[in-house]
Amino acid sequence: MDDGLTLMAVHAHPDDEVIGTGGIFARFADEGIRTVLVTCTNGEQGDGPGGVKPGDEGHDEAAVSARRLDELRDSVTHLGIDHLELLGYRDSGMVGWATNETPDAFTNIPVEQAAARLAALMERYRPQVVVTYDENGGYGHPDHIQAHRITMAAVEMSGIPAKLYYTAVPRGRMTEMFDYLRSTGAAPEDLELPPDFGTPDEQITTWVDVAPYTERKRKALEAHASQGENIFLLRMPAEAQHRVFSQEAFVRHLNRVPAPDRESHLFDGLRPDLAQ
Repeated sequence: MDDGLTLMAVHAHPDDEVIGTGGIFARFADEGIRTVLVTCTNGEQGDGPGGVKPGDEGHDEAAVSARRLDELRDSVTHLGIDHLELLGYRDSGMVGWATNETPDAFTNIPVEQAAARLAALMERYRPQVVVTYDENGGYGHPDHIQAHRITMAAVEMSGIPAKLYYTAVPRGRMTEMFDYLRSTGAAPEDLELPPDFGTPDEQITTWVDVAPYTERKRKALEAHASQGENIFLLRMPAEAQHRVFSQEAFVRHLNRVPAPDRESHLFDGLRPDLAQ
């Protein structure tokens, strides 16, 4: 273990841990950094057996939740995550769904209440680095936005993390990816990304090379088999998957240590061997 260094990532649902942070989980675990995943909801609004959608006949929230949490534990094993913490809130569903109005949905839990639980976990694990979503939750999902809110509040309550990052989808890299998919015939010629999709590359502060861990990320994503219909990346060609999985991008929002403006590691300024 690297002298008490700890990463904590706060995610909304089972499977969210893989795309934006699966590589850093695997890499940092190999580097001896303790890794902690906090998953806020149980994923009740995911697909049921046979692809049964929420609200359709036969969709059993309890059964979906149980399966998704089992899949999450499998994913955690592939990524080498040391500690999984489940807050256990109810999945709010996608924006505009009737489930957004359910009183016990995560999006409706008072921020200070959920943040206090998260702050207690920060007190327990003492993470120097915390990762979550930006204020829009990456793409507007109510639970991602709520995860952002409670993380910001917990960081302020605890005063523990030295650095806080938002996951980012690099706009330039995604444009290149879609160009590549169209060129190989893996995507329709007329498929275009919305012009405001993702984070402008110039706003990204930290690019982490996780190329050696692409296979572990893929296996972790495959672990979430019940949601396979919704995981577009698993249907892409292997070369495209490697391109997507081999680098993870972040926007540094908080920094209390001497670290460069542009980084290649989230623990820059916290580990002497990373001095640039």
